[in-house]
Amino acid sequence: MRPYEGLLTAMVTPFHGDGAVNEEAAVALGRHLLNNGSNGLVVGGTTGESATLSDDELTGLVALMVRELGHEGSIVAGAGSNSTHHAVELTERVVGAGAHAVLSVTPYYNKPNRRGLRRHFEEVARAAGETPVVLYNIPGRCVINMGPDLLAVLVKNAGADEI
Repeated sequence: MRPYEGLLTAMVTPFHGDGAVNEEAAVALGRHLLNNGSNGLVVGGTTGESATLSDDELTGLVALMVRELGHEGSIVAGAGSNSTHHAVELTERVVGAGAHAVLSVTPYYNKPNRRGLRRHFEEVARAAGETPVVLYNIPGRCVINMGPDLLAVLVKNAGADEI
């Protein structure tokens, strides 16, 4: 099974009362999800408080989940940003932390045109290397939409064999 197939649960990120990531609760929650039908976990996506985690917190959480649960299911790491430079940096960091796949959102707020979207995801794919990249298209939050024609171009340019 590929790391992006099956039921991938967008996992919340548990916190302590002081705002620090609760690593013990994160592992327990991840284990519960994997033991109850999930094939993998999406860590640090929108549901996982990606907008409020620091880069170090995200990378640490991904490394923890890979180390503790990566043998039980896929760990897909959110690494998106409206800044291509930041998205590339996050992608490199979560790949280095062992993520089985990367979730990369369309650049929000900036509303790039088709050429800008292409360049953004080409850079993210380059940073990911052999690690699969899952494109996260959420027009309701990002105010732009990647249609099927653009997705097909991105897949072709990335040398991938499927959408």
